[in-house]
Amino acid sequence: MRLKNKLRSLRQLITHGLAIAFGVLFAFSSLRVLPSQALSIPTEVDSPQIVAQKPPRANVGSNNFVATAVNRVGSAVVRIDTERTVTRRINDPMFDDPTFRRFFGESFPQRMPEERLRGIGSGFIIDRSGEILTNAHVVNQADKVTIRLKDGRTLEGTVQGADEVTDLAVIKVNSTNGDLPVAPLGDSSEVQVGDWAIAVGNPLGFDSTVTLGIVSTLKRSSAQVGIPDKRLEFIQTDAAINPGNSGGPLLNDRGEVIGINTAIRADAMGIGFAIPINKAKEIKDRLMRGERIAHPYLGVQMENLTPELAKANNTDPNSPINVPEVEGVLVVRVVPNSPAASAGLRRGDVILQIDKQSVTTGEQLQNIVENSRVGQTLQLKIQRGNQTQQIGVKAGELQSEAA
Repeated sequence: MRLKNKLRSLRQLITHGLAIAFGVLFAFSSLRVLPSQALSIPTEVDSPQIVAQKPPRANVGSNNFVATAVNRVGSAVVRIDTERTVTRRINDPMFDDPTFRRFFGESFPQRMPEERLRGIGSGFIIDRSGEILTNAHVVNQADKVTIRLKDGRTLEGTVQGADEVTDLAVIKVNSTNGDLPVAPLGDSSEVQVGDWAIAVGNPLGFDSTVTLGIVSTLKRSSAQVGIPDKRLEFIQTDAAINPGNSGGPLLNDRGEVIGINTAIRADAMGIGFAIPINKAKEIKDRLMRGERIAHPYLGVQMENLTPELAKANNTDPNSPINVPEVEGVLVVRVVPNSPAASAGLRRGDVILQIDKQSVTTGEQLQNIVENSRVGQTLQLKIQRGNQTQQIGVKAGELQSEAA
């Protein structure tokens, strides 16, 4: 009996032991499965999201538009070295004194020894035959013009034509192989304020210099820039322009020439001016043929007038003249022996219309005159005192020294 009880207890113990063993095995198998299932969820969901959110690798070469633009035109930009001989006369009146002449003799030299003046400018090739655009003031009175290409070649240049009023000139070099690089010309009428502006040239003699800025304004008149003897509406830019940049190209972000760097304001930092390339397109072929570019003019110095300015002038006891309190263009000076003087225009006249077109600024009037012809009679409606009159002025030809 006692043996049966022991066997029964042993079977129960084995049964409980097996149950516990199966339970432990089941628990471990569950633990092994659960982690693999937990990891499968983020692996399937996160993996494609991470790939989709990664930004594409930047291609530095394609995004550097400045380098691309400069590489397109850079080899066509040239350095222009000029030389001219200058002989200066001795202007001291003492040398003209008869006593001095008797003492030293009539053979005393009236002039100083000759000297060679050298200058540096920029330009760019516009035709494989060797035509180069630059500023007129770069080659003004030059006896010798030397063109230096970026590839190291040096060519002798000849000034084919120059127009001081628009400050444009064309130089010709001989290219027997016809292998000269050419700068692509853009359309300056499409330029907008805020566009990129890239200046290329040889400032201060440092060859192949590039500066970057934006177009800060358009149609800045030459009178506003401080050169009233020119007839231009400049592209204004904040790209750094220094002496030696003159004549070099101003590029857009596609590497097309949109202007010719020309003017620098000495009293302003970071402001430069360029002649719109469309102006050069108008006359470059005529300059290449050596033609003279005729510019009509009237011969007046002008100020913009408003009723408020006129009233302030008239109430000033120190004002030399009273002016009509109207809006128009005030004649502040009539150039002697000019078409305006011959027609009877006077200081204090206010020009209201020209050829039936109303004008309120000197720039408007100048543009109308510039687009007329030398010898054409322009009808001016003026206010003189309390009376309105019509005066016909026959446009003359503007000389380089005329105002």
